[in-house]
Amino acid sequence: MPTADATRGLADEPELRAALTRLDSDERPERPDLRLVVKHSLAVLAARAPGRAVEVRVPPFAAVQVLGGPRHGRGTPPAVVETDPATWIALSRGRLSWHDAVGSGRLRASGVRSDLSALLPLIDLERETT
Repeated sequence: MPTADATRGLADEPELRAALTRLDSDERPERPDLRLVVKHSLAVLAARAPGRAVEVRVPPFAAVQVLGGPRHGRGTPPAVVETDPATWIALSRGRLSWHDAVGSGRLRASGVRSDLSALLPLIDLERETT
């Protein structure tokens, strides 16, 4: 069963590769694989774009705040991105464009700084994982 680094959300490369292979071959992805890849990709995003101006939510697995700018404290953040795990993983791997995800309603993005397309993809195992 896959495990992620609990302190940062980053998975070991062999575990990440194995989870992605299983996700590619499974019609019905296993929850632990979805969780591992979502948490890993959000940790990569947070490392690439530190800050607290935009909240990225991928329920039920994780949420992170990213990008510099007005800091979010309590209540609804000024910019929110929310999607399901399968859509987030497709975006993270470059298999779905931001425009297509928003246009199809699979991703909801609100706020001035919520377009994260310039930061994607997040997972490219051919080059590197982070």
